[in-house]
Amino acid sequence: MKNPDRKTVSKLEMLPNIGQAIADDLRLIGIQHPKDLMNQDPLVLYKKLAEKTHNYPDPCELDIFISVVEFMQGSEPQPWWKYTQQRKNLLAKKENNQMSYQARPSNMPGKGYESK
Repeated sequence: MKNPDRKTVSKLEMLPNIGQAIADDLRLIGIQHPKDLMNQDPLVLYKKLAEKTHNYPDPCELDIFISVVEFMQGSEPQPWWKYTQQRKNLLAKKENNQMSYQARPSNMPGKGYESK
C-alpha cells in the first residue's frame, strides 16, 4: 500500500489506490494535484465525473475517492474496498433525504410545491 508523505506528494498516481486511470478521471474533473483533494466531498467529485463523462462510473470509484480524500485529510492509507460500506451508507442517506423531500405533502410550501 502506497503511503507517501501528504505534505510533499506531488503526483496523483503516488496516492494510495490511485493508478493512471483514476488519476486521469480526477484530472478530468479539475483535480491536478494531491492537495486539490483537501476538503473535497467525494460524492461531489463522483457526480462531477458522471456529468463530465455523461455516465455514472463504477460505484467502486466513489470508494476510491473516499479513500483518497480521507488519506489527504490525515487518515492512514486503507484499501479502497474498506470504504464500500461507508459509500453504501452515504448513498442510502442521500436517497432517504431525497425520498423524504419528494414525499412532502403537496400542500406544504417549499421548492417545487405551491403554497395553498
